[in-house]
Parts: sequence; structure tokens; C-alpha cells
Amino acid sequence: MLIKRIFSVTLALSILLSAGCGFKLQGSYSIPEQLQTLSLTSQDEYSELTRLVRERLRLNSIAVVDPADNIPTIRIISDSLDRSTLSIYPTGNVAEYELIYQVSFAVQLPKAESQRFEVDIHRDYLDDPRTALAKSREMQLLLKEMRNQAADRIIQTLAATEVN
Repeated sequence: MLIKRIFSVTLALSILLSAGCGFKLQGSYSIPEQLQTLSLTSQDEYSELTRLVRERLRLNSIAVVDPADNIPTIRIISDSLDRSTLSIYPTGNVAEYELIYQVSFAVQLPKAESQRFEVDIHRDYLDDPRTALAKSREMQLLLKEMRNQAADRIIQTLAATEVN
């Protein structure tokens, strides 16, 4: 009986201390109340990035509705993947690339100017021509990871957006 009480008190103190220091689970954001209902638009409504952003919004208890004049809107303007050469082999073949995933989006609040944001995510990618098939799969996984990170940053930006 005494052990249960000690455990209960220890658990309660742990919860209070972690809540008091501002600890939040990763992926848990404090979205302003005015943005709890919004619409999401994109040039490609079925793109992977749009799907991921919509999923993140729902995970943060944000209602995604059809566009209207009195509803805040997140508009994904563009997303692109570029690469630049970082190093080359002595034979002249490319040894390493830098992948750059860029996302441009805007937050439009009712009766306010649109706020435009950019997200850039960088990754290094080793390119060995002897393992072309494996490298193709690695590129797909890197792109998926970069899209996930971009969706997270969009939600972080939304949480930091000032609503007057």
C-alpha cells in the first residue's frame, strides 16, 4: 500500500514538473484559436506534401474546411527539388549531391494581407554509379523524409503566426 502511494506521488510530481517547465511532446504545437478552423489549398490537391500537411493539421485538432471569405487559408504555392554538385570522383563523375527541397506557402487571414513563407530543406546525397538501384530507393526515402520535415515546418510556422 505504501509503495503504491509513493509511486502515485512520484508520478504526479513528474507530471507537474514536466508540465511546469514548458515540456511538450514533439509534434504538439499551440495553434492560435483563430486558426483552429482553416482551409488548405494547393495547385495539386492530391500531392504528397498536401496530404502530409492535411494530416498534420488533423493531428493538431485543426478542422480543415472548404475555402470561404471568413476562414483562414493555407495555400501551398509550390514545392520543388533541386540538386547541386558537392564533389566529384577523379574520373569526373559526380560523387556527392546536395538535395534542396523548397516549399513556398502563404497564410491568408480574413481581412488581412497574405503572409508568404519559404521552407528550404537540405540533404547530402552520395551517388555511386555501381549501386544505381539502391541509390534510386535511397533518393525516394530522402525525398519522403524531406516532405515530412517540410510539413512539420509548415505547422510550426502556423503555430508561430501572429493573429490580430
